[in-house]
Amino acid sequence: MKKIKTFYWIVTGLFSAFMLFSAIANILVTTDSIALFNYLGYPKYFIPFIGVAKLLGVIAILIPGYPRIKEWAYAGLFFDLAGATFSQIAVAGFQPSVSFMVLPVTFLFLSYFLYHKKMQPALKYG
Repeated sequence: MKKIKTFYWIVTGLFSAFMLFSAIANILVTTDSIALFNYLGYPKYFIPFIGVAKLLGVIAILIPGYPRIKEWAYAGLFFDLAGATFSQIAVAGFQPSVSFMVLPVTFLFLSYFLYHKKMQPALKYG
């Protein structure tokens, strides 16, 4: 069980760091964020909204407890990543650089899986 918890926190930490870095750039409405959102066809006012949503999602998955909120946070972060991937493909077609999105999505699914695994009660054998 200790291995699962350790692996969970490593994977969740890496995933959270990725999402947090993109959230901060969005919240601060950096020139890179503006350029990316313009390229994808989104309005400028959407940038800080999505940044705050990502930040709240990261906080929700890092704070122990609150299982229902955690479920919603995982779902929201998945939709953010799926939407970003789809938007990139819709605008420019499939580019090899889009394959990078497999990494954060994999970390998201691993974190979610390990979260449920560590929440299962340990089986006791008589």
